[in-house]
Amino acid sequence: MEKVFKLKAHGTTFQREVVAGLTTFLTMAYILAVNPEMLSKAGMPWGGVFTATVIASALATLVMAFTANLPIALAPGMGLNAFFTYAVVLGMGYSWQIALTAVFLEGILFIILSLLKVREAIINAIPVNLRKAVAVGIGLFIALIGFANAGIVVGDTGTVIGLGNVTMGAPLLALLGLIIMIVLFTLKIPGSILLGIIITTIIGIPFGITNIPKGWSPVSMPAAPLFFAFDFTPESILTFKFFIVFFTFLFVDIFDTVGTLVGVTTQAGLIDKNGKIPRVKQALLADAVGTVAGAALGTSTVTSYVESAAGVAAGGRTGLTSFMTAILFLLALFFSPFFLLIPSAATAPALIMVGYLMLKPVTTIDFTDPTEGIPAFLAIIMMPFAYSIADGIVYGVLAYVVLKVAANKFKDISIVTWILFVVFLLRFVLK
Repeated sequence: MEKVFKLKAHGTTFQREVVAGLTTFLTMAYILAVNPEMLSKAGMPWGGVFTATVIASALATLVMAFTANLPIALAPGMGLNAFFTYAVVLGMGYSWQIALTAVFLEGILFIILSLLKVREAIINAIPVNLRKAVAVGIGLFIALIGFANAGIVVGDTGTVIGLGNVTMGAPLLALLGLIIMIVLFTLKIPGSILLGIIITTIIGIPFGITNIPKGWSPVSMPAAPLFFAFDFTPESILTFKFFIVFFTFLFVDIFDTVGTLVGVTTQAGLIDKNGKIPRVKQALLADAVGTVAGAALGTSTVTSYVESAAGVAAGGRTGLTSFMTAILFLLALFFSPFFLLIPSAATAPALIMVGYLMLKPVTTIDFTDPTEGIPAFLAIIMMPFAYSIADGIVYGVLAYVVLKVAANKFKDISIVTWILFVVFLLRFVLK
């Protein structure tokens, strides 16, 4: 393990990496229940999507572990699966086979862009203060996900968002879990986030939140995935509407992945002295390969997960964290009843804690210069408010270029940043 993952060089240990891998898995294991449920609404068989989700997640995460040696796990992206179901299939009237075809072609293009280092150039073109802002914005974003998943905050017609009923049920359990994690973390107990998830799950049994089904069995056999269920007929894919579908998958995945890589590696302290992500080409290739494999097996776009920050907070610093997460994904094929027992009220506090931990870079952002501080502010605030990592990056870059031009600081704008600026403007036109 030392030879493969260089644990000592990264200041970590085997035990710490294993705990980090477990933590990452438990905070993102919800995707194994949510993704099949969401795609089944598009007409896809639940069992086949579950198997595809597990295998694609494990494969992509293994590629990340052994080629990039980064503590980042991958799985079908939330938001992208919603676009797949509600916009492409139910909204535009496309079959799920055509939607899978768009995902597959997008993944092929991703591989080409990754090998040509185009995506790497995009990441490196993001200004340093904006990169820090992305990390902070992701922290607020996943904290909001945690609060919402637990029902601590809810939609409110009067104030847009409001406080849920925290005196009972899942919101109360999540608050108790958050207190447990805060205490364990303050006392510097190793694996405090993972221990918090386990303890909260156990407490959830008398609460009636952690449900053990009647006749519950710990073992189940996986269903067959949906091998190569594509539709390449010209009348289906040679249309402008299909191009819009393809472009949307492409755009959202690129910038969600960029944002996640920047945020998680910044929090882990893996950014080099020049502010660049180590082995970023391999990291980008991992999600491109995962997307192609996932489409071939029968699931929506695979991308890097912001929940990986939970594993980083637990001490993960190398690909061994990802390797452990991938192994747990594969085990989930046969032991899905175990992870299905963990309620979202138990994983939500972990996301909230990670939100706190990811706020650290905000203290190093230069807010004294409006041309740096305002774009950083917009990037941070738009992620939770727009519920999108990609939109946070878009508004941050747009503001950065406009303000640098207004202040006559053209030399601060790189060529790639100019290209991104034009592409982002075109995105609004193409909507």
